[in-house]
Amino acid sequence: MVVLDLFSGAGGLTEGFFRVGSEFVGHVEADKYACETLKTRTAYWNLKNQNKLDIYEQYLLKNISREALLNEAKVLTSDDVINIPISDETFDNITAKIKKNLSDKKAKKVDVIIGGPPCQAYSIIGRARMKENVGSDPRNHLYKYYVRFLKEFEPKMFVFENVPGLKSAGNGKYFQDLKQAIEDAGYDMALDELIASNYGVLQTRKRIIIVGWQKDKKYKYPNFERIENKDYFVKHVLEDLPIIKPGERIEGKGMYKKSPNQYLLSANIREEDFNILTQHETRPHNERDREIYRETILAWNNKKERLNYAELAKRRPELITHKNITSFTNRFNLIKADIGASHTILAHMAMDGHYYIHPDIKQLRSLSIREAARLQSFPDNFYFEGPRTSIFRQIGNAVPPKMAEQIAKKIEEIIHGK
Repeated sequence: MVVLDLFSGAGGLTEGFFRVGSEFVGHVEADKYACETLKTRTAYWNLKNQNKLDIYEQYLLKNISREALLNEAKVLTSDDVINIPISDETFDNITAKIKKNLSDKKAKKVDVIIGGPPCQAYSIIGRARMKENVGSDPRNHLYKYYVRFLKEFEPKMFVFENVPGLKSAGNGKYFQDLKQAIEDAGYDMALDELIASNYGVLQTRKRIIIVGWQKDKKYKYPNFERIENKDYFVKHVLEDLPIIKPGERIEGKGMYKKSPNQYLLSANIREEDFNILTQHETRPHNERDREIYRETILAWNNKKERLNYAELAKRRPELITHKNITSFTNRFNLIKADIGASHTILAHMAMDGHYYIHPDIKQLRSLSIREAARLQSFPDNFYFEGPRTSIFRQIGNAVPPKMAEQIAKKIEEIIHGK
């Protein structure tokens, strides 16, 4: 498939389409660090397809520079990753770059457009945080550019992903406007709410997946293949990683505690012959927070309860720093090792780790970059570029690659008439 990737982020949805052998004619993304991550991942796939992954591994081991990696992988001079915000002023420039990529790759046309524009008004958390300002946020209308790309490139199909709040935002007005715009562009569409835990991901993340097709095509909404997870628990995502302290980083060859378990292999998180650990890096914590983390872990281990901040204020007042102990009593949350799927990994993890406490009481810390990426089903050979805060945001905003792979497989079957 020839794919145009809009609002790409770090490339979670992108990864699924890479895995089925898609040819990309552009990844359009406004965030600088996410674009750097996309370039590094494009280098991985280019080298993999040339059977030259030893070069990529040398980069992970810090034996060659990033420039050398991108040069070897023919990414350095490529215009595939387009780091430009989409707007009225930039639309023509972006489309010109995509059309040049189509010509350079000798591709006739775009088969599929994928992506999901960010929008604070769609997100329940975004609405709560921005309050009365949410209606004036320009991101609310980015979907209109998505539709403009549909009109410009006329793909056979598109995949539009977003948060479940898309349907209710603005009392349903945004969704109705989107639906009408898609219809006016010449497409039929249908949607479903997918839960990541049904598709090989040990996380309860929910996403709205809209699939559209040209009105003259006799397509219908795909039946995405589910993957049963009944034999696996969250602990299986974490158990082979070394113990780490807050503010520490452990990387390098041979740093895993043990061989990969069956879940890590089946989810493509680890490979038998891949033994390079990267970005097992944690944020620092003060002693007060670590003591609260201990209380959080004990509450679950002893009573299967979530720590209540108001109750903690009564028992351990010396640990309390917030004056308001009544309105936000669930500000601490544990990644529970003994259940089948964790709660959702969100971009807010970039701000603090209180909602993502590691279950091991010996460590008293929040998740490392690598652990958060794994819960999103990113493989260990996926390297994120940028500072830690940006990386957590990239991870939290992404579509889980394992779920994206199931989506891409079905879209490919439809496109190729299977």
